[in-house]
Amino acid sequence: MSKESGSSVYKAWEATVRKTQAARKRANSIFGISVDHADDDDHDHSSDESDCGPEDMIYNADRILPNGDYYTGHWCENFPHGQGKYLWTDGCMYVGEWFKGKTMGKGRFSWPSGATYEGEFKSGYMDGNGTYTGSNGDTYKGQWVMNLKHGHGTKNYSNGDWYEGEWRRGLQEGQGRYQWKDGNHYIGEWKNGVICGKGAFVWSNGNRYDGNWEDCVPKGNGTFRWPDGSLYVGNWSKDLSEQNGTYYPSQSSSDANLEWNPEDVYNVDLKNCIICPGDKVSILPSQKKLAVWRSAKGESVKPRRMSVDGRVSVGLDKPFDRMQMWDGSAHGGESPCNAGDHRASTVGGELDEDMMGLHVEDGNQRGLPMKVPKTARRQGETISRGHKNYELMLNLQLGIRHSVGRPGPSGSLDLKPSAFDPREKYWTRFPSEGSKYTPPHQSCEFKWKDYCPLVFRTLRKLFKVDQADYMLSICGNDALRELSSPGKSGSFFYLTNDDRYMIKTMKKAEVKVLIRMLSAYYNHVRAYENTLVTKFYGLHCVKLMGQPIQKKVRFIIMGNLFCSEYTIHRRFDLKGSSLGRTTDKPETEIDEMTILKDLDLNFIFRLQKTWFQDFCRQIDRDCEFLEQERIMDYSLLVGLHFRNISAAGDLIPSGAHTPTGDQESEGAPRLSRADMDQLLLDPSRWASIKLGLNMPARVEKTERKTDCEFQLVVDPTGEYYDVIMFFGIIDILQDYDISKKLEHAYKSIQYDATSISAVDPKQYSRRFRDFIYKVFAEETT
Repeated sequence: MSKESGSSVYKAWEATVRKTQAARKRANSIFGISVDHADDDDHDHSSDESDCGPEDMIYNADRILPNGDYYTGHWCENFPHGQGKYLWTDGCMYVGEWFKGKTMGKGRFSWPSGATYEGEFKSGYMDGNGTYTGSNGDTYKGQWVMNLKHGHGTKNYSNGDWYEGEWRRGLQEGQGRYQWKDGNHYIGEWKNGVICGKGAFVWSNGNRYDGNWEDCVPKGNGTFRWPDGSLYVGNWSKDLSEQNGTYYPSQSSSDANLEWNPEDVYNVDLKNCIICPGDKVSILPSQKKLAVWRSAKGESVKPRRMSVDGRVSVGLDKPFDRMQMWDGSAHGGESPCNAGDHRASTVGGELDEDMMGLHVEDGNQRGLPMKVPKTARRQGETISRGHKNYELMLNLQLGIRHSVGRPGPSGSLDLKPSAFDPREKYWTRFPSEGSKYTPPHQSCEFKWKDYCPLVFRTLRKLFKVDQADYMLSICGNDALRELSSPGKSGSFFYLTNDDRYMIKTMKKAEVKVLIRMLSAYYNHVRAYENTLVTKFYGLHCVKLMGQPIQKKVRFIIMGNLFCSEYTIHRRFDLKGSSLGRTTDKPETEIDEMTILKDLDLNFIFRLQKTWFQDFCRQIDRDCEFLEQERIMDYSLLVGLHFRNISAAGDLIPSGAHTPTGDQESEGAPRLSRADMDQLLLDPSRWASIKLGLNMPARVEKTERKTDCEFQLVVDPTGEYYDVIMFFGIIDILQDYDISKKLEHAYKSIQYDATSISAVDPKQYSRRFRDFIYKVFAEETT
């Protein structure tokens, strides 16, 4: 900016200040408030000024804001910054530390109901160590993450119960102790707020149960002990057909124990041992918005000038139409004005020229914005009559209906080794005219094979798949869709009409690998419900009998990672290798269905702290499992939904102001900060967000230099975008067989051995993890 233009801005500002002195005095006498102006402030704010900016001014202010809110404390630019108190019109109040309009540091938040939180804040959230006292008298003292109890903490309930132990996303999870007011207590494992896992329950009369629990009741192996030394050992279940055990009396045991029934534990002993529910918070601190003044660029309205303390100048009518309610976090801690707003440097600090109606252009030009990938039509070709695979689809649907509809044994998750036996497979003949067990059909005669049916039935239960919904998705009136081209392996892919399930044809070698590792796979997904490896729901084979060559078609049914109400704008398949790891499509042909690869990646994925920790732990577990099973050539499939898109199709970076009307296309759901708060507030809605599924996150744009064409991880730019993320590990059925060993030997002669995909499973796992941990990072405040 030229010295002349800067001088004119400064003079105009001085004139504005002089003209509003009388109005300010009148306002002070009416409202009974005072303002310490920047040029009168003798306090030393050097430490705060370094946070607010080298040319920004921090001063004490008392304000009644246009919507009736009241603030007193340190102020910088257009934000509370430093120590201050903010009182909302609904009665909520925060007293403590601020950073650019966000509660940050130590503070106290109180609700009109009488509830209070005193402790640490980050970016508007209760985050760190703090104490919450509910309006009903419940108190929690411990660790918090994003408004939720997360970590170690103690909660004392108003009825006299208390819990001390681990918390996760607002609920008890991990090791903990719950004590009831009558003296009964439980010590052991928790999951999603209920007793689940191994633990011990001790009654006040001295009786004790040690063993497995599920949904707050004994389930599985356990031992019940009496104070006299007698004990009962067995398998526990509410289902009487599964309940069995042996009673071992002690030498001093009474005859009363002989008449004891294990059902008494469920019906009598645990009847009144109810865990107190979590308290409901009417509104979260991060949902409270601040009232500030700002200009609306591009509107043909009379410029409104503001005094240095943010008050509207004298004689300006209708001030409320210029007020915007904003959430400090939505702007990344920056001013609510656009990042491109120009400011004139003055002796006393910085002035917002737009607010003064004195906009001065400079020659700086922004870089071109990123565009949302062009929309593609729905994946796949519908398999209708006349399609070459129409009969195969009918056979598949008939077979699935037969397998799923057939009665199975009771649903215990403990399977015998015989269920995983490779010989555990059953053929069923489907003649066209029907049979005693199969319906008549219009297709040619075929045979249907089920591999390890009990295992996959149990897997579907483990993955919480409803049998009726599963059958309806695959075998309903809607046809399957065949993807336009087979994968690199030569397999064909089919999608159900509702996009929930993907069906992939398999080679015999892949079937053998899956059967070989099925027991380890089952134990792994059962032990880690957040596993990122592909979910398998069924393994089958169709043998066509009415053709000269009776070919067999083997296929696996899997979950579709990208089945979501959100549009997936970008897809990446990441392995950590560089040879051939770029898309073969020209830029003009890339759309939202295009699978991009390692060298196409132009983002770093940033996850919230606890999610990132969970992610790293799970990647380690999954990779160790695949390494033990001698699996390689797998990849992490990542999908991104960009939350902020302008009407012109530009991606709007985090913290940028979205002009009115510049919203995503109609029908595409968005997750605002308020929506995210509601998800955190209501545990019933958490089910939609899991590790790798519907995860709110941010991505940081990266740029590849011309001399770094084959560099996997490139330079970040500091430009962030809000996204919803989906990710999972796919292609986990390729073992390091002779063909891969030969491929490794051949390509190692021509290329760098570290750049090729076909390497030993141990080396592959190490390289994969090293790469993933570079492109995924923890979100910083």
